[in-house]
Amino acid sequence: MKTLRKVMGRPVGVFAVGVLALVACVSIVSYFWLPQDPNHATSNVWLPPSGDHWLGTDGSGRDIASRLLAGSRVSFGVALGTGALASLIGFLLALLGGLGKRPVREVVAVGIDVLVAFPTTLLAIMLTAVFGSGIPIVVAALGVAFGVSMGRVLRAEFRQVQGADFVVAAQVAGLSRTRILFRHLIPSVLPVYIVQVTWTMGTAVLAEASLSYLGFGAPKDVPSWGGMLASTQRFVSVYP
Repeated sequence: MKTLRKVMGRPVGVFAVGVLALVACVSIVSYFWLPQDPNHATSNVWLPPSGDHWLGTDGSGRDIASRLLAGSRVSFGVALGTGALASLIGFLLALLGGLGKRPVREVVAVGIDVLVAFPTTLLAIMLTAVFGSGIPIVVAALGVAFGVSMGRVLRAEFRQVQGADFVVAAQVAGLSRTRILFRHLIPSVLPVYIVQVTWTMGTAVLAEASLSYLGFGAPKDVPSWGGMLASTQRFVSVYP
């Protein structure tokens, strides 16, 4: 609650929370109501905005407003899925690499360095090329890539906090490793973790849009913002 109050106390924080709330609401509403069928193609191509088509139609005669609303599901779903998977992987790597025994720490450190050097988008493209395009594949690829990056940051934080005076005092007092972990270590790295998760979710939206734009993200029958941009970019100057 204290962190939320600090965020809401700044204009940028209020704007960011407002945008996130808007996307979340639009995504939820789109499951229950859309102006029209987002995949219904008609002969009425490139219509301007009107009462029937709030944002007009695309080159296939599909309602752009409906596709825009439906596309929010993909973006919001990828953000949540990637954030959850990256958090799980990142925390696991951080615990093993920061608090594990020396051989385990060394193996984790080498593994993280190797995986971090591999481009995220390229990894996602490789996985979709092997297993086929789809949102679960995109979430898995982005979750692993961002989870490794998150693990690298959190591992350093765990190592730093582990040497702090209050942790050493807790060890001298005879507290168990589990109690020290949940009472001192995790709360100390929580602010860094929150920043990493929010950055991961925002970047995942952009990464999914990029992959869909390139044809490696959402299937063509699933409305997505990147796919919409790819299918209409040639006609923007003619039908703005």
